[in-house]
Amino acid sequence: MEVTAITTTLEELSPEKLEAAKEILSQIEMIAEYWWILILLIIWTLVWKGLALWKAARNKSKPWFIVLLLVNTVGILDLIYYFATKKK
Repeated sequence: MEVTAITTTLEELSPEKLEAAKEILSQIEMIAEYWWILILLIIWTLVWKGLALWKAARNKSKPWFIVLLLVNTVGILDLIYYFATKKK
């Protein structure tokens, strides 16, 4: 099987596609520059999600367990649930 490369120069792109490509590149550059914030957010989310899921399971709260498992709010909902529920 022969592999052919498709190349397009910037001049061949329409203005709309060129603008979209520039926007994507700027987002990639921002992620590359601030990668450590992304790592901190992931750790923050996993910690609070784990604690909230553990508490929902111990409280035998299936609806909350499902909501906490499926909804990603960067730990905010998990944090609220963890501190708002009473210990059983």
